[in-house]
Amino acid sequence: MTEGKLLIGHRRYSSWSMRGWLAVRLAKLDVEIEVARFVRPGPTPVIAQTSPNGLVPYLEHRGAKVWESLAVCDYCAEFETSLWPADRIARAEARSIAAEMHAGFRGLRQNMWMNLGRDYSGYGRVPEALADIARIEAIWAGARARHGAGGPFLFGTEFTAADIIFAPVVTRFLTWRPDLSAASLAYMNAVRAFPLVDEWYADAAKEPEDWLVADYEITPPR
Repeated sequence: MTEGKLLIGHRRYSSWSMRGWLAVRLAKLDVEIEVARFVRPGPTPVIAQTSPNGLVPYLEHRGAKVWESLAVCDYCAEFETSLWPADRIARAEARSIAAEMHAGFRGLRQNMWMNLGRDYSGYGRVPEALADIARIEAIWAGARARHGAGGPFLFGTEFTAADIIFAPVVTRFLTWRPDLSAASLAYMNAVRAFPLVDEWYADAAKEPEDWLVADYEITPPR
């Protein structure tokens, strides 16, 4: 018998779900994974009736109820302390950039949505998205320069909560293919090759054809 459950949405589309799932898997929490098929028009009943904020991911574990992906990361870090860097200064930066990503970047979210099954190369390059991309590249470069020596991830050898929070951004960049620096591409390749990220992609590819959501499958204007 498991110790709880994690409710997520479609792996193909749900960036927030990906974050929660990665944190739970890295912390090795013994929970059942429940995937909610999105209903359009929403809300999706099982999500609205289960999650306090009506969104995914939503975690129940040993009596704790946790929603919002950043909160799920923090909860999981109580069981796997390596989810945040051990160094105090590095940990402060990791938490700051994770919070910035969690709270912002609306231009990127609206114009380069997550879809693991499409190639939108060249699309979505509106000024708001490009400004967000420039800031994200600066975040990645700064974290790598200050704390990433010795490993391929933002804070070195460990795939931390900061990498979890930015993993769906990597998927967006792989789908939309904006112009990026060689350093950003190297980081993206490392994230994409991470075993749990690869597992997420593989499971997304197995989702049924009738789970496709038209709103996320449109070809956007250039």
